[in-house]
Amino acid sequence: MNSTSLDWSALFASMSALEVAAVAFGLLYLVLAIRQNILCWPAALIGVLLSLVLFWEARLYMEAALQIFYAAMAFYGWYQWRHGRRGNAGRIDGDLPVSVWSVRQHVVAIAATLVLSGVIGWALTHTNAAFPYLDSFTSVAAIVTTYMVAKKILENWVYWFVIDSIGVYLYTARGLYLYAALFVLYLVLVVLGFVRWQRDWREQAAQAAA
Repeated sequence: MNSTSLDWSALFASMSALEVAAVAFGLLYLVLAIRQNILCWPAALIGVLLSLVLFWEARLYMEAALQIFYAAMAFYGWYQWRHGRRGNAGRIDGDLPVSVWSVRQHVVAIAATLVLSGVIGWALTHTNAAFPYLDSFTSVAAIVTTYMVAKKILENWVYWFVIDSIGVYLYTARGLYLYAALFVLYLVLVVLGFVRWQRDWREQAAQAAA
């Protein structure tokens, strides 16, 4: 018991205030996104900027570069949620509604993700990267799925569930148990997000048909 207690104490002691803040804003973003609250995008921006500094200091340069994309998507997501709904002749009719993709759009997105992650994964096999193909898949898929969130595509939650499930495995395999536990929490929130967005999508469809 004492040994376990000491391990947990060391684990939490090793976490910097920067890391705690980055995780907190990441969770805030997800909770607000579930509620379709546009403030999720400022929360995301703060979280990714903190993560950028964190990964740069840890010399995880590819992860840091990915945060730059996420920062750009925070601005794009804000604009889409605020002004993305357009009616006839390009007229803006209000906030962006939840929508779904066709089977063809999903096939294209998944195929492109698999091909690109395969190419990047193969390139990473020539380095000392751990799990090059899985790492590449989760990174590429996260970029596609973040775009889906910005467009309020319902199925983004399904994509996130797959990505986060792989994340739990990767972090556990690397001994990053705190991050693995965080991704388990993400899995629960993702399910809640899908249920809530699906309810809103059905209500919007019913109103449009009335």
